[in-house]
Amino acid sequence: MKPDIKTIISILSLKGHSQYGQESISQLEHALQCATLAEAAKANNELIVACLFHDLGHLIHDLGEDAANKGINDHHEYRSIKYLKHLFREAVTEPIRLHVEAKRYLCATKPNYFSTLSPASQQSLKLQGGIFSSDAAAQFIHQPYAKDAVKLRIWDDQAKVVDFKTPDLKHFTQIILEEGRKKKEEGKRKRE
Repeated sequence: MKPDIKTIISILSLKGHSQYGQESISQLEHALQCATLAEAAKANNELIVACLFHDLGHLIHDLGEDAANKGINDHHEYRSIKYLKHLFREAVTEPIRLHVEAKRYLCATKPNYFSTLSPASQQSLKLQGGIFSSDAAAQFIHQPYAKDAVKLRIWDDQAKVVDFKTPDLKHFTQIILEEGRKKKEEGKRKRE
């Protein structure tokens, strides 16, 4: 399936009101909080868009609500990429693909990081392969876009606050569309 950008925005807008796993906020609230934190940190537009759509995979699988609570790794990072890779450049999609591994990396390299994770995130970490070894962490961080994935991950872990005020999805629509245009232009240049 190759949805367009309007469809992706609609999925987030319509399905995003479901609860975000075992957290006390919705999927949409989480996405908006993550993007708002990135925007406040003066992140580039690619990373802000990645923050908005990093958990899209949770909204498009058929595993039921809160797969992790049932002991299922939904591989949401890869499900997201199937929908997004034809719409956005790697500067958007690669941090999304790597954000689960970024949690494994942060827990391996920051002594207290694991204790900052919510109980739901600690549980999903086990399903996602657990904390990286020092060798795996060293290999991870040298990949293209790994440092952006780490930034996304930190905002992701902070974006679980009840009643956190954010702009609405419309606030981010222009940069979403702009990043989509950049992908189209890139495709045209490759064909020329």
